[in-house]
Formats: sequence, C-alpha cells, structure tokens
Amino acid sequence: MAEGEIFGLLGPNGAGKTTSVECIEGLRHADGGYISVLGLDPRTQTAELRHRMGAQLQESPLPDRIKAWEALDLFCTVEDSDTDCGMLLEQWGLSDKRGASFGSLSGGQRQRLLVALALVNDPDVVFLDEMTTGLDPASRHVTWDLIRAVAERGTTVVLVTHFMDEAERLCARVGIMNEGRIAALDTPDGLIREHPPDVRVTFRSDTSELAWIERLPCVTRIQREGPRVVVEGVDSVLALVAAGLVERGETPVGLRAKQRSLEDVFLRLTGREAGD
Repeated sequence: MAEGEIFGLLGPNGAGKTTSVECIEGLRHADGGYISVLGLDPRTQTAELRHRMGAQLQESPLPDRIKAWEALDLFCTVEDSDTDCGMLLEQWGLSDKRGASFGSLSGGQRQRLLVALALVNDPDVVFLDEMTTGLDPASRHVTWDLIRAVAERGTTVVLVTHFMDEAERLCARVGIMNEGRIAALDTPDGLIREHPPDVRVTFRSDTSELAWIERLPCVTRIQREGPRVVVEGVDSVLALVAAGLVERGETPVGLRAKQRSLEDVFLRLTGREAGD
C-alpha cells in the first residue's frame, strides 16, 4: 500500500475481514502464513509495530462517564506520546466537547473521538473497522471527511467496510474477501470493468409490441409488469432501446438505467449481500 492511500477491505459478514485485520494488528495469531506490516512481524515485534500503527476496532466502547480530554490523555500516556491533546480535539472538531462525557456524545462525535484516539501516536498506518455502521447519513458524510483528512496527513488507511458506496467514494483500491480469501483486488473502476454486470433499463410503455427489444444483440432479458418494462443487457443497451423507441414514434416515459456499481461486482463474486 502507498503512503496516504485509502485501501478498502470488503466482504460479507463472516468472510474473515475483522479476523484478518486483527492478525495484521497483532491482536490474534494467524494459523499459518506470514504477515509483514511496515517491515515488522506482528507476532514477534508487537511493541515496535504498536508505536507505528493506529486502530479503531469494530467495537471500541469507552466508559460512558469518561470525558473526551481524559480519554485522549489516557491514550497518550499508554502510548508514551507527547501529542497535544488539545490540538487533536481542535483538529477533529471536538474542542467544545472537551469536558463532555463519552456517553453524552452523538454518534458522529464519538467516531471523531475514536479516530483521534487512533492517531495519538501519529501512526504510519491506521486500521478503521466499520466506522460508519449505525450512523445517520449526515454523520456518515462527516466521518468520510475525517477518513480523507487522515489520508491527507500521509497516513495509510485500511478501511474495513460493507458499504459499497463508501468504498467507491473513498478508496483508491479495494480487496473483496470471500470465505477467508481475497477474491478480487483492484481499483473500484477496475473491478467494474473486469466484471461488468448487466445494465438494467426501465421505462413505462402502453405499446404491446416489444419483441424487437428481445432481438437486440445486447439484451439478455426483458420483463413486463403492466406498463412497466424492465430490460437487462450489456454495453449500449440503454442507447439502443431509447433509439428504437423513438424510431417507432414512442417517447419513453420514466426512462432510466441502473448504472454499473461496485455492489454488482460484489454480488457476482460473493453471491451474497455485504451484510449477510
């Protein structure tokens, strides 16, 4: 991974994402194989690695009554870090919550604090495990900005997530894990090009004669539910269907296409929804 890169690790529940990350972090011992992080072996060089690595775990509860500044001060002490806690609070928009208890913080504010805690040792690489689970849309976007800000500092980010839109927006590269193995590794756009899913075109039509659509070489399937027509195909199916309708004197109502996405690739490779 490159310095300042955001790398996404995707996979359905039970695929082995968190287990793999915990082995990389030195929190678990792998059954076999070899792991190297920043040139260090997490099994035998845990102490050295800890000073160069940060982690926000999938479950990172703090005592409800601990104050934001107390949590940062505690982590700085444990890490023997001289990081300015006040500066971290300011960087992550928590200056006005300095004396607030963890239990009183909103979901987005808690995530900001957890990110700050993962950065007290100014790590070279930080692992963020399902940071946005349970957050409302506004808080998710705030958290995305936090992740980008971490990478802009030059820190490499390993983002474990099961949200495809999150991976597409944030990650330079993604690895899709299935049953304990990496099934695919590339940029989001690269994966979409390599595993092109069908394009789905929908529109409304009162015309009963649609057999010509089935004869188009790019069409793989057509369904009709009353006036609603769904056409599945590849490549230029949208352009050909739209042109064909216009040629026949019909202006398609509600014509739209579902664009190719990382989620389509994910489903094709794993056969499961990310949250399954």
